[in-house]
Amino acid sequence: MSYDTTKLHGVITALITPFNQDGSIDFGAIKNLIDKQIEDGVNALLPMGTTGESPTLSIKEHLSIIETTINQAGGKVPVIAGTGSNSTSEAIELTKEAAKLGANYTLQVAPYYNKPNQNGFYCHFTKIAEEGELPVILYNIPGRSGKNIEVDTTLKLAAHQNIVGIKEASGSITQVMEIIKSMPEDFLLFSGDDNLTLPMIACGAKGVISVASNIALKQIKEFVDAALSGNFEVAKNLHYKLYPLFNAMFIDTNPIPVKTALAMMGEIEEVFRLPLTPMENNLKEKLEATLKVSGIL
Repeated sequence: MSYDTTKLHGVITALITPFNQDGSIDFGAIKNLIDKQIEDGVNALLPMGTTGESPTLSIKEHLSIIETTINQAGGKVPVIAGTGSNSTSEAIELTKEAAKLGANYTLQVAPYYNKPNQNGFYCHFTKIAEEGELPVILYNIPGRSGKNIEVDTTLKLAAHQNIVGIKEASGSITQVMEIIKSMPEDFLLFSGDDNLTLPMIACGAKGVISVASNIALKQIKEFVDAALSGNFEVAKNLHYKLYPLFNAMFIDTNPIPVKTALAMMGEIEEVFRLPLTPMENNLKEKLEATLKVSGIL
């Protein structure tokens, strides 16, 4: 089976999940955020990645957010459902349900805590690709999952007809180059780190799955579009303009800074689910200063 992935490029926003003061999901805020993303030109939406605090949501809540995103997007942009798990059977179950809801793709994070060996990674992702009923985008983030998906494993998985891309957040440009050098022509690699987007696109990445685009999509889209079109002088200048903002998104555990920023902007309530907690005041002051300098506040 082949998939039309021509729309998968540019800026894909890893959506946050807003909560009400009582900790319940704020669906009104979700819909408003999605409307603004589409209005500002997002290329695709990713609900229920780790930026969406997926580990703290029930399966019912998880699927309700995916469904809300699909319905609100109304087919205007692709929806990549975050349905990964460190349990292969749970990942397959979630992915099948997301397929029924109308998701276009699934993002599958490297199993966290289990720390499988490379054969375990291969078997896990292959089984999801064969049984999950959606084309798979791999997600390599060893800083959070505890184990790196090695280049040879990624390339072996890239040969599978139902595995169409990878979100690479290993932080290694060398690893990115090794993948791009040998991957199939129709396989897609995306930056998983906002601040490494420019060098990764220069090496052949198709765009970024972004945290910062929750708050600065127009600016990031201008930057990424310039880089993808080969206008690297413009892209370089925009990269350095955005660089302080990219770094500010990680002065505390993601998604604490980006949700705090959205609360400062009046878009959501500043509410997290434990074990995540609000930022310390000194970090809030740094974040607010960066947002002001960046013209966001």
